[in-house]
Amino acid sequence: MKSLLTCFILTMSLSLLQGQKVGLDYYLPDIEYDQSIPTPSSFLGYDLGEWHVTHDQLYYYMRALAEASDRITMVEYARSHENRPLIHLVVTSPENHSNLDQIKEEHRKLTNTSLSPGIEIADMPLVLYQGTTIHGNEPSGCNGALAVAYYLAAGQGQYIDDLLDNVVILLDPVFNPDGMNRFASWTNTHKGETLISDPISREYNEAWPRARTNHYWFDLNRDWLLLTHPESQGRIKAFHDWKPDILTDHHEMGSNSTFFFQPGIPSRTNPNTPQLNQDLTGEIAKFHAAALDEIGSLYYSRESFDDFYYGKGSTYPDAHGCIGILFEQASSRGHYQETVNGILTFPFTIRNQVATMLSTQKAALNLREEILEYKRQSFLGARELARRNPIKGYLIKDDGDHERFNRFYNKLPQHQINIYRLTESITVDGEQYTPDDSYYVPLGQDQYRLVKTIFETVTTFQDSLFYDVSAWTLPLAANITYAPMKQNVSYDTDATVGARSHHTGQVYGVDDPYAYLIDWNQYLAPAVLYELLQMEAIVKQSNEPFTIETSEGNRAFGRGTLIVPVGNNQSSSFIDCPNCIQEMAAKHHVDIYEIRSGQSVSGVDIGSRSIKALEDPKAVMIVGDGVSSYDAGEVWHHFDRVLKMPVPHLSTREFSRADLSKYRTMILPEGSYSALTSQADKLKTWIRNGGTIIACKGAINWLKNNEILSLDMVLNEDKEESESKYIPAYASGDEERGARFTGGMIAMIDIDLTHPLFYGYKRSQLPVFKRGNNYFEPLPGKYSTPGRYSEDPALSGYLHVDNQAKMPGAAAVFTSPYGRGQIIGLVDNPLFRGYWYGGHRLFANAVFFGSTID
Repeated sequence: MKSLLTCFILTMSLSLLQGQKVGLDYYLPDIEYDQSIPTPSSFLGYDLGEWHVTHDQLYYYMRALAEASDRITMVEYARSHENRPLIHLVVTSPENHSNLDQIKEEHRKLTNTSLSPGIEIADMPLVLYQGTTIHGNEPSGCNGALAVAYYLAAGQGQYIDDLLDNVVILLDPVFNPDGMNRFASWTNTHKGETLISDPISREYNEAWPRARTNHYWFDLNRDWLLLTHPESQGRIKAFHDWKPDILTDHHEMGSNSTFFFQPGIPSRTNPNTPQLNQDLTGEIAKFHAAALDEIGSLYYSRESFDDFYYGKGSTYPDAHGCIGILFEQASSRGHYQETVNGILTFPFTIRNQVATMLSTQKAALNLREEILEYKRQSFLGARELARRNPIKGYLIKDDGDHERFNRFYNKLPQHQINIYRLTESITVDGEQYTPDDSYYVPLGQDQYRLVKTIFETVTTFQDSLFYDVSAWTLPLAANITYAPMKQNVSYDTDATVGARSHHTGQVYGVDDPYAYLIDWNQYLAPAVLYELLQMEAIVKQSNEPFTIETSEGNRAFGRGTLIVPVGNNQSSSFIDCPNCIQEMAAKHHVDIYEIRSGQSVSGVDIGSRSIKALEDPKAVMIVGDGVSSYDAGEVWHHFDRVLKMPVPHLSTREFSRADLSKYRTMILPEGSYSALTSQADKLKTWIRNGGTIIACKGAINWLKNNEILSLDMVLNEDKEESESKYIPAYASGDEERGARFTGGMIAMIDIDLTHPLFYGYKRSQLPVFKRGNNYFEPLPGKYSTPGRYSEDPALSGYLHVDNQAKMPGAAAVFTSPYGRGQIIGLVDNPLFRGYWYGGHRLFANAVFFGSTID
């Protein structure tokens, strides 16, 4: 070990002595290279690792390689939110290039259980997908991709020929171009001619929100299954177009670490993943170990990270007969940083990534037939698992909120999951599923493992620690009606149903309308409301249900229904836009009803005192130091991409000089808010004067600690204080603490459908995503806690026994008056990762109806 550490430091010192200027021979094997292929340095004008490559430089270099080499084709598969192209290079022999369509088709057949037994793999090329830098501030991978691309384009010799004859390499140089470019700008901006190694230096400490994330501050490495973003949607389409056999995902970790490659911790592998997947990962790992031994780099495996959450880049492949492999390199975070292992230079981090990219290629060549056969057997085995599973499939139902259902439904065909129409109606637990509104997703299909993980609920686990969430059941997240089926279901087996188009919003008109009605039980009704308010239209909200005559007959409308009276709107710009109603219905996919009279058939009339006028919420969101950029990004994304509502971002640093009187609603996403403690009195004054606070998760604790909110934590009174009869193992401390933390599970809450915060919901229970250990007693007011965790709340995911005792009856959603203002507490994040569609209406209700709560 001592000799290895000495070699490690000497290797880094070589970079140091050369002042960051290192040639390609530092990264690549000493072989012959085609002189007609441009090197990274000849194209960039600087040596690889001297500066952080920007996305435009990387893109144009990859394009230059594709133009110069008959081994490479460059494919653009998506555009980022900032309109940057996401590309991969298809690298293989010229002969294989002339047969790419056939190679793709053969790989697709290998995943088709009705065709795969007859597929001959002896001469089939393996498909290796190598991707890097899904976290923008982990740049050694994307910079290493420059060297690897050059090596594949220009390298000469028998080994290269054999590799390209037998392997098709999809080199995806950067998964997250927006974050990567943001980080390159940061580090290059703060680099001096004389390099600074002190970790305290600004170069190594990015400003909020940092560059790990994409444009909206989402972690794209959690989005492979959820498909919230265009980067992920394009990548998954490319994945299924090729059906790769190995997919590598190159990351970085803390600067004081070394280098990690999978396998991870065995007990934290998703049980849906075949054991052979992990065995082959271990065989491939031997090639990484040999490569890192050769250059003297320290490394480890099997003791960190996991393969549990199927929404990560190194785990999503495991559900598809593909071997996903995670790499983690200690990050220099800049160019030249002091660590416990000595000076860590940027070139050194690049070198390790390059070494393991090349070792993966070597493993793919040497283990080609074993890995291809594994793919075949993985899908055949999945069919057998489906046959033995007592659950035969899942019914899913569109309950009338078409757009919300579509957003869930349309993820399934993107993952190549087959969906079928019912041919007969069926009733399950009192719920009727008909051919007009329901579909069937059988488990007995080639995507068995993915269907199972999307729909199943799990509450027992081999391990109590998780690198990420322990549950992600998508129909619960969307709050759709669904049912697992143990008996046979009648469905059309001849044809699968593809993606559903947007609901065509309609205006059900009458001559000379008296008012327009918009049912709040429509996903994008809040977007219509905001647009109407911007036109200064008078919009009212019904706080009681009613039935009224429409052109379609008598129709019931629930609490929260929007009412736009024509007579009251003669002076608004809305009345001067005769086609506005039709345009809004079409744009936001909502149905709008015109009525002739304000007199209802039953329930309140349109002029009732219970029907209140709504105001523009004039919302602002707090961001900056002390605020979770993930949670803030989810709020920003929801306002911007769903509600089409511009909401300013007020930094904690600017709070003291901001004029808060311009705003009626303030969103406090998850965070510690220590930067606002000195401004607590200013915030109190604003709330007293009529402001509405929407406080999420940790923001509730800050309000409580600053005496803006009064509530008590739930204490586990049933837990006995046991006397220590043994000495606890010091080494198990981290695991014990980790097991007590709720890292991500799905819980059920009971909700009051008559409360404005739950207008538009139809069922008196709502699934929420629970993360963290905040458990509060219900507030003293009789109607102050309209959302409480159910008596048996755990739907799916890991929950420590202590938290199981605290959760039932605890507050999940509450309101608290403060002067003339209002505080709304959301203990859990209703916008989690952008895919928790079931919580989106709760958030919109808090924004638009919060100030109306009595």
